[in-house]
Amino acid sequence: MGTRIVKGASNGSRNMIYSDFSEITRTTPEKSLLCKKDKHGGRNNKGEITVRHRGGGNRQLYRCIDFKRDKDGIKSRVSAIEYDPNRTARIALLNYFDGEKRYILSPVGLRVGDVIQSGQGVEIRIGNSLKLADIPIGTVIHNIELNPGKGAQLVRSAGASAQLMAKEGDYAVVRLSSGELRLIRLECRATLGQVSNIEHRNIRLGNAGKSRHRGRRPHVRGSAMNPNDHPHGGGEGKAPVGHPGPVSPQGKPALGSKTRNKRKITGQYIISRKK
Repeated sequence: MGTRIVKGASNGSRNMIYSDFSEITRTTPEKSLLCKKDKHGGRNNKGEITVRHRGGGNRQLYRCIDFKRDKDGIKSRVSAIEYDPNRTARIALLNYFDGEKRYILSPVGLRVGDVIQSGQGVEIRIGNSLKLADIPIGTVIHNIELNPGKGAQLVRSAGASAQLMAKEGDYAVVRLSSGELRLIRLECRATLGQVSNIEHRNIRLGNAGKSRHRGRRPHVRGSAMNPNDHPHGGGEGKAPVGHPGPVSPQGKPALGSKTRNKRKITGQYIISRKK
């Protein structure tokens, strides 16, 4: 698991850094775990563009990931580590001893042939999934649920990890990778270890074509537009934006302004905000 720096033979490759995919053991996905992935071009159900600069890109199939890890008491063997175009982390294909196959997020250190399991009383080792109540304090975890049985929602991207800091009553204190301290119910599940593909943050695409392959279209500066297209637009020459700070096309503050609703009910579970 690492990166390769391309020798600058052209303008497109001069600043390119890409993954060496050394941890990938299989290039063809499991057909039974694939499903269709529709393209929407950043549009909602009304046809309005709500996310700009999306469109095109290579055709992809979605890999169905087991975020719940609810197959308790049955051991599984890791048969392959695969690339997933829909996420930054690597995924692992599990062959359960009863014949079922599932994908999970691959943690750092998981190897082909390892036997992992989920449920109460399983061994404390990388890849196993337990409730927070059964995990020792100080353990590094990922793939964390917010509501019991709903499936993991936190700490799923490449290289991310959290740490179980304490247990108080019905809640566990978890320090997320952002530095935020948060209360999570002890019935929620988490997976032991750190998410794979740590070097993802060092990757440089190098040229515009790679962004287009990923479905990312060109980003035009607001100051280069007309006033009817963007609040930053208009003016003679290179004019200032005309606002106390940068704003979005809809006029909302951007770049550093806090957007979380102060009256959001889940705010009571945050002990300290991210750094």
